[in-house]
Amino acid sequence: MKKVVLSLAFVAMMFVSCKETEATPETTEETVEAVEATTEEAVEAVEVAADTTATVVEETATEVVEEPAK
Repeated sequence: MKKVVLSLAFVAMMFVSCKETEATPETTEETVEAVEATTEEAVEAVEVAADTTATVVEETATEVVEEPAK
């Protein structure tokens, strides 16, 4: 019985959500634009972090290789 009630509640929630989205299509477009911009910023931040990490690893590896040669 709980599953039936939860299923009906879920269907009702989805119905209300769809009606709200249908009533405000410009909000959906604004949300898509905001998500795309945030995604681009996140990708750029990850690229910078990866480059920085790669540089530090290369420098550390070079230092480790040079020390035993002395």
